[in-house]
Amino acid sequence: MTDADLHADALARLYDLDLAEDPGDDIGLYLALAARTGGPILELAAGTGRIVRPLAAAGYAVTAVDFDPAMLARLTATALGGVTTVLADLTTWRPPAPTYRLAILGLNSIFLLAERHRQRAALEALAAALLPGGLAVVDIWLPDAVDLARYDQRLLLEYVRTDPQTGRIVTKTVAALHDAATATVVLSAIYEEGLPGAPAVRWIRRDVLRLIGAAELVDLARAAGLEVDALAGDYGLDPLGPGSERAILVARRP
Repeated sequence: MTDADLHADALARLYDLDLAEDPGDDIGLYLALAARTGGPILELAAGTGRIVRPLAAAGYAVTAVDFDPAMLARLTATALGGVTTVLADLTTWRPPAPTYRLAILGLNSIFLLAERHRQRAALEALAAALLPGGLAVVDIWLPDAVDLARYDQRLLLEYVRTDPQTGRIVTKTVAALHDAATATVVLSAIYEEGLPGAPAVRWIRRDVLRLIGAAELVDLARAAGLEVDALAGDYGLDPLGPGSERAILVARRP
């Protein structure tokens, strides 16, 4: 295994550790929408399967698309039957024909596509995958000025946790830099893991994120040929309003 493979495997494992204390508030929304639409279901940027696994456990056939083989390997190792994995760039991947009744781009994944044309392509991929009447769901964070003011490259401790897979203690620190001119954030995560009193191993992940707001998300969906059913401010699909911390778009393929 190459150093690059070791690094990718470590970051996939640590991504699961990042989510270890995530409350999973969005999962109830996806299960409710799946009950409304039926399957099959598509998730773009599926990662290690946080959303895929409960949908598969509920009996739905799910296709998980991601460009990171280490992430998909962890998904395959933990997923139930009924999950199909596809290693592909979600901005260029298209199914042979419209197949899905529900298509998901969850938990800020669209931010990882750091250029507007790539974000537009992701919405086009959702639209192309859906059967007529099928639903696309996109979930984004809406940072306020206070949130963005903290993105000045200061180093912040995010957590100290024990990785249940290795038994090692992991310390995660993060630094971010917001560029208002391009609406981008350069996010660096530094993981140090080891046993008490022993040398630590360090892993570094760096992402460039392009933030978008609710209005731009709606524009992208409409440009992809989708009709907006709802623009909500929380996972209960209450209306978006002042102070909403998230925007959840539910759009339909005509």
